[in-house]
Amino acid sequence: MRGSLERGFEWALWESRLVVLLGVLASLATSLAMFYITTIDAWLMVSHLGEYANPALEPAARLALRSQTVTHVVEIVDGYLLATVLLIFALGLYELFISKIDRAEGSETASNILLINSLDDLKNRLAKVILMILIVKFFEYVVSMKFATPLDLLYLAAGIALVGLSLYLSHAGDHKAH
Repeated sequence: MRGSLERGFEWALWESRLVVLLGVLASLATSLAMFYITTIDAWLMVSHLGEYANPALEPAARLALRSQTVTHVVEIVDGYLLATVLLIFALGLYELFISKIDRAEGSETASNILLINSLDDLKNRLAKVILMILIVKFFEYVVSMKFATPLDLLYLAAGIALVGLSLYLSHAGDHKAH
């Protein structure tokens, strides 16, 4: 009796991992939504760039349009990076809790970033993409920043140094892991 009860409990416990499919599907749907939204934003931004070539556009308005366009490009990159984080998260959850993705492992075109072997792999891959999102956000703020004092330039230099340090440390961690 105890053996069958134990086997039944272990079966139910093991099959409970399938609840992760909810997270996989939700993350995948959110990723697709972000890809869609960001692609529409990119299309709308590009469609409005015809105004930039208008010879009647005043230099100040042209400069404002250019600055606004650069900000939009940074937001678009940010959107695609976020969509990528969600996709990597969905694939990683699936591989860790449900099953290996055979097509990814057997494919020559599959990126190593999509092959997740442990929770640490998933965490490291997500951390790198999130770091890139933060760098893009930093760049977005720098583009719109007004430099009123020399201290503002010093803050910018410190920020750039910290970004460089974070990239160096994340890259150095890769070499140490291998």
